[in-house]
Amino acid sequence: MDIGLHIADFTFPAGPARLAEDLTRVAVAAEDAGFTRVSVMDHVWQIGVLGPPEHEMLEAYTTLGYLAARTSRVELLAWVTAVSYREPGMLAKLVSTLDVLSGGRAMLGIGAAWNGDEARGLGLPFPSTAERFERLEETLQIVRQMWSESEEPYEGTHYRLERTLNRPQPLRTPPILIGGGGERKTLRLVAQYAQACNLFGGPDVERKLDVLRGHCEAVGRDYDEIEKTVMVPLDPGEKGEKVDELLAQLQGLAKLGVQEAHGWVPRVSEITPLELLGREVIPAAKAF
Repeated sequence: MDIGLHIADFTFPAGPARLAEDLTRVAVAAEDAGFTRVSVMDHVWQIGVLGPPEHEMLEAYTTLGYLAARTSRVELLAWVTAVSYREPGMLAKLVSTLDVLSGGRAMLGIGAAWNGDEARGLGLPFPSTAERFERLEETLQIVRQMWSESEEPYEGTHYRLERTLNRPQPLRTPPILIGGGGERKTLRLVAQYAQACNLFGGPDVERKLDVLRGHCEAVGRDYDEIEKTVMVPLDPGEKGEKVDELLAQLQGLAKLGVQEAHGWVPRVSEITPLELLGREVIPAAKAF
């Protein structure tokens, strides 16, 4: 099992004046510790589970470009892009640019979006749930077309592109990860379009994976082609006292077929938790 770092809280003790420096330290320490991916949220306000909306939040793709210049091995992605915040042609260009400038390390994490408060607050598009899912499917079709040799027009219900030209092409076709466990729509889109799914760790992971398997059978997709990822807190404790508990959780997920655990690390700016995970958790998880 691989371990990925999700940077979800940018309210570091030193404040905005040293945020770039602190973010660099976190990303470099994560890479040195053996994390395989580093992600950031695609939000413009902090989300309630982590803090008030007034806390610091960086724009995702600007931040990923910054991290590309300060790392050399980790894959980089937004976990996950809100489909309604960017036009799909520009999103394909953003991820292509990130891939080229990072040396082929970009992924596209994407979902149907959910934070209506921040969208309305900053005047970002936020249509109905049904329409957001329609836009998500069209966006998946568009980015896949733009990452191919086709320059043909695209005509959908919500998007119209006269020429899907994309130069330079990514160095590799960015894997698509779709976030969410919706059994009727989201997991069907995973089966049809994605290289990876993302679920929240919990008692329903096994059932969600069974649903995904059923969607794969329905569309003729090999279930084993899809990487299974789960979002979980990665807390080793202040002195490693939670390592055994965390490893037991990760081993249980691995037995269900989960291939990557991806999550936020408490007190990440202190770096010590990343070093603990690198010594005590990541090598053990590789064996699961």
